[in-house]
Amino acid sequence: MTALADLELSARELAARRAWAERELELQDGVASRAQLTVGGYTPNDVRRAIRRREMQLVHRGVYVTHTGPLTWRQRAWAAVLYAEPAALCGPTVLEPLRTDDADGPIHVAIDHSRRLDPPPGVIVHRVVGMARQMFAGQRPPRLKLEDNALLQAREATSEIEVIGLLTDTIGRRGVTTNAVRTALKRHPRLPRRGFITNLLADVDAGTCSVLEHGYLTRVERAHGLPTGTRQSERSTPNGKEFRDVEYEAYGLVVELDGRLNHESWRAQGRDADRDLDDLALGGRLTARVRWPQVFETQCRTAARVTQLLHQRGWQDNPKMCGDECALEIWM
Repeated sequence: MTALADLELSARELAARRAWAERELELQDGVASRAQLTVGGYTPNDVRRAIRRREMQLVHRGVYVTHTGPLTWRQRAWAAVLYAEPAALCGPTVLEPLRTDDADGPIHVAIDHSRRLDPPPGVIVHRVVGMARQMFAGQRPPRLKLEDNALLQAREATSEIEVIGLLTDTIGRRGVTTNAVRTALKRHPRLPRRGFITNLLADVDAGTCSVLEHGYLTRVERAHGLPTGTRQSERSTPNGKEFRDVEYEAYGLVVELDGRLNHESWRAQGRDADRDLDDLALGGRLTARVRWPQVFETQCRTAARVTQLLHQRGWQDNPKMCGDECALEIWM
C-alpha cells in the first residue's frame, strides 16, 4: 500500500513538473534550457527522443526549441538569454525589430562583468558592471532598462552625434524621463562624455539647447570664419515676443537651432513653420533650421550652406577652412 501511494505521489509530482515546464515553454516562445527541462521532469533520454522525433531541436549548447523550423526573432532572443543566463537583452536587441529585415541581426546580451563567456554564432556578449541593478523588472525575455541600455551604447559610441542619437531614441520612449537617465548615470561612474550627457539632460529639462548653440558657435560659425551672429535676438510677432537663436541681422538671415531630444509632434512642427513664415512675411528674414546632425556631424557642409545664404543676401567675405580635413570647399 505504501509503495502504491509513493508511486501515485511520484506520478502526481512528475505531472506537476511537466505542467510547469509546459507553462515555461509557452512563456518563452517554445524555448527552454536543459536546466529548465530537467526541473520540468525531462530526462536526457526524453530530450534525445524528442529531437529524433523532430519535436525539438538544439539551438545553442544546452538550449532547445520545440520545433525544427527557422526561429523567430523572439525565439532567437530567448535562446541567447538562456544560453548566457543570468543575462539580459541589451544594445539594439532591447527593442524588438520594427522591420523583418532587421530581425536577422545578431542578438546582444549583457552579463555581469565578473563572468567570461564564449558566445555562439549570432550572439554578441557585453560584460556590464552591476548588471543586476540595471535590469528591467518583470520583462520577458529579461532586458536592461532603456536608460541604462542607452548609456551602455554611449560607452561604445565613436562620436557625440551618436550619443545624441541614443538619447533622442530613449527619452520619452516608454516613459523614460531625463531623471531616469540621470539616475542611471550614477550606475555608470566611468562613462565617457559624462559631462556632455549631463549638459544635454539639463538642456532638455530647461527647454533650451545650449549644447547645440555652443556647438554651432564653435564648430560652424567661428571655425569657418562666418560673421558673428546675434544670439537670442528679440522679435515682436502677433503672438508676442519671441527670440531667435542666431540672427545675422545685416543679411536678413535667422538660424534656428532645434535641439529637441524626443520625437517631434505635428504641433511642434507646426509652430516651427509658423515662426518661419512670420520671419519671411513680417521682416523679410529667411530662416534656416539646423538640428544636431548639421552641427555635430556635417558642420562643414552646414557652414557652406550658411555661407551661400549669406552671399545671396550681401555678405562679401569668404569663409575659411576649419582644418586640414575640412570639407567646406566640397559643398561650396
